[in-house]
Amino acid sequence: MPLTNAIIIGTRGSDLALWQANFVRKELETLGYEVQIKIIKTQGDKIQNLSFDKMEGKSFFTKEIEDALLSEEVDLAVHSHKDLETNQPEGLEVAAVSSRADPCEILLIRESAHAENALWGLKKDATVGTSSARRKSQLLALRSDVKIKELRGNVPTRVAKLKTGAYDAIILAKAGVLRLELNLSGLVCIDLTPDEFVPAPAQGVLALQIRSSATELKNILKQINDPVVQKLVHLERSVLNLMDGGCQLPLGVYCDKKYVHVAFSDDAMHPSRYFRFPYKDSPEFPNKIVAHLQHHQV
Repeated sequence: MPLTNAIIIGTRGSDLALWQANFVRKELETLGYEVQIKIIKTQGDKIQNLSFDKMEGKSFFTKEIEDALLSEEVDLAVHSHKDLETNQPEGLEVAAVSSRADPCEILLIRESAHAENALWGLKKDATVGTSSARRKSQLLALRSDVKIKELRGNVPTRVAKLKTGAYDAIILAKAGVLRLELNLSGLVCIDLTPDEFVPAPAQGVLALQIRSSATELKNILKQINDPVVQKLVHLERSVLNLMDGGCQLPLGVYCDKKYVHVAFSDDAMHPSRYFRFPYKDSPEFPNKIVAHLQHHQV
């Protein structure tokens, strides 16, 4: 263990981002390394009044952290892998990924909006909160009756807005809800399975990003890498990359080792179309998926 200085992790300051950074910190401390955490505010944290699909560019939650990596202010960045740009800035790379937490989306419903006989137990014409183009498009496909209302803020803030009655229901990544152990009393919780409501590529996975020149740290991170998840996530994100997508693209991709599930639309205000491809362990497989999607693009 020749590394002499503390490993500095750069992260956003939200409760979930800090949970993720501390998870990695504990993994590294178990291996005997000293670790410090530095909080960095990103564009996505600063701009709270716009939906993601209306914001310019990509990398809303990562650019400032990546800049800190490149300037050597921090040694390691911990990201929600789904937020990370598919094309890495020159000089950076993802050296490791975590095991995958539950990839489901979770629908949180106020009791007053719960209807047993309706799809997902959500009443007709309910107001559902989300700012995700992918979630909007799938809602239009599966529950065209609902009213979609913009929802921003960190996970606890979103849940608080739901509880105050600003929405009948909201959709969140289940992994984040579980990690934060939030109080969901008074809410009905419905899992939207990945083959039904397709999550973002790499949902539930953490990405550990470093400078490409940091050979020593790269070797350390191999000890906490999950190679099976890394392979599946590479496939999901390759499809996203070939579609030239980011947070604004209504694209869900999830590989369960048997099938690749895809939900896609060319616009957040158009309903998603759903596809299922038998999984193939081939470098050309993502290209074939994308060719099929583009052939069926409206």
